Amino acid sequence: MAAAVASTRLGAQVALSKPTSFKAGKASAARAPVVRAVSCSAEKQEAGKQAAVAAAALALTFGFSAVDAAYADVAGLTPCADSKAFAKRKKNEVKALNKRLKNYEAGSAPALALQATIEKTERRFDKYAKEGLLCGTDGLPHLIADPGLALRYGHAGDVFIPTIGFIYFAGWLGYAGSKYLQIVKEGAKPIEKEIIIDVPLAWRLLWEGFGWPLRAFAEYKNGSLMEADANITVSPR
Repeated sequence: MAAAVASTRLGAQVALSKPTSFKAGKASAARAPVVRAVSCSAEKQEAGKQAAVAAAALALTFGFSAVDAAYADVAGLTPCADSKAFAKRKKNEVKALNKRLKNYEAGSAPALALQATIEKTERRFDKYAKEGLLCGTDGLPHLIADPGLALRYGHAGDVFIPTIGFIYFAGWLGYAGSKYLQIVKEGAKPIEKEIIIDVPLAWRLLWEGFGWPLRAFAEYKNGSLMEADANITVSPR
């Protein structure tokens, strides 16, 4: 009986030892593909992240370079033609004028004046909408003063071009006026020429000063545009 038990125990040990060694060998053999699979998955994830970053960079590049001016958001402004606040303001103004119009007889002077005002109001709002002006949340047109945004979104006529025109004409008149003073200063009666303008001379200098930016630049290069510091009177300090 004892021998049988011993043999049974021995057989159990042998039976247990064989599967254990077999399982260990099988596990060691199956462990390597798992490691390789994990490494391949990590490489695929890293490649996917790099592709996503590259795609985002390309999207940002093309997004900033190709902006549709019609749908671009400029400082929270929208085209007046699409602004609900702008349409509401027009409706309220016309409604208020029509309400006042009911207080007068048709054909009377106040009625005719109010009717003309209503027509002018409608034309004004329609012109703002057709010109492509931008409106804010208050329903009023807003001008784009920044030169970069004005040129980028096609609103150079709001402030940028009028500003350049003002600077040009102001410089034109100033340049012609300074040349007139310099010439009459060398004459016999400079003070009289300043009080009573010599029209022919002033007219000639005005036409000569039409290209004043080029003339001023040439004078700046040769040093005749500005007076020497020694000839400038300075008050004692």
